[in-house]
Amino acid sequence: MEVTYDYDYSNYSEEFTSATPCYRDDDNNLGAQLSTLYYFMFVFSVFGNGLVLVIIHRFEKLTTVTNILLLNLVVSSLIFMSSLPFMGIYMQLSNWIFGKVMCKIVGSVYYLGFYSSVLFLTLLTFDRHIAVVYSLSASRLRNQSYAVISCAVVWLVSGLACIKQMILHTSFIDFIDNKTYCQEYPGDLPNVNVEQLRTSGFYLQLLLFLIFPLAVIIYCYVRIAITVISSKIVTKFKTVRLIFIIVLLFFMCWTPFNIALLMHDEATTCEEARKRSYALHVTRNIAYIYFCISPIFYTFVGKKFQNYFRQLLVKHFPGLKKHISVSRNSRTNMSTKSTPNEF
Repeated sequence: MEVTYDYDYSNYSEEFTSATPCYRDDDNNLGAQLSTLYYFMFVFSVFGNGLVLVIIHRFEKLTTVTNILLLNLVVSSLIFMSSLPFMGIYMQLSNWIFGKVMCKIVGSVYYLGFYSSVLFLTLLTFDRHIAVVYSLSASRLRNQSYAVISCAVVWLVSGLACIKQMILHTSFIDFIDNKTYCQEYPGDLPNVNVEQLRTSGFYLQLLLFLIFPLAVIIYCYVRIAITVISSKIVTKFKTVRLIFIIVLLFFMCWTPFNIALLMHDEATTCEEARKRSYALHVTRNIAYIYFCISPIFYTFVGKKFQNYFRQLLVKHFPGLKKHISVSRNSRTNMSTKSTPNEF
């Protein structure tokens, strides 16, 4: 990769951008190397999420709260992952080759899938909390209308949150290095208060897609853990351990990326920007891996879906029947009620 110059690549201050060019060859090379993982993530996500869709279609019905939420999480994950091959090629070439229209489309798809995935993960956690903590009265609330309205709100909020990217994200040519970039336009735009739009986008990212999801997930899983421990369920300790793993994975994969992203926007010197770019490249891939596996993880922690998967294996590979045990009584549709041992 050739040496690239970074002027207003990540909204650095005017004092920084007006100084000498910032050589970013090392961290750009790291980003290009790590971006090869995008193709594997894309293939794995299509296969894994496709498997989830097959199981829902084959064994379940889209009339239950859990299945509706899972379906939307799968769709949002696939939307997000569909942008990664384009981003991988862009990072490896350090040049956008797909044109301005595709730049707008890929940028919008990227953020729509990214934001909606976070909110659907949060919504799934909240719904599971209602099902476990308020199991007696949950059936009145957890109906098809509740699920459809909740999903519609998530898509609406995610779409509105993308307005900043839809306006600022575009392709442009940097005549210094003669390359085409696809990112937030570094200059001013007519009839648009760019600075105010960027500031509002910063706080929106911080509050709605970092602090709010973390707060909701922590609260919900603490309440779930307390409810499970106080109950007389035989498998309660296994359940609590699984709950801890879910929360820990979310923290490990999601929080570092957001912190690196927010700190990266505040870089004021070239050296500082370079160091934070290293952190951003690494944490970005960790977060992407989580979004890639999250629908599959949320699906197959349930015993019923595990059994459905075994049924599919036995059906298509009869030789595995003597090695895999399958319970036939789980073919009934998942009810809208959840119990703690469904994790």
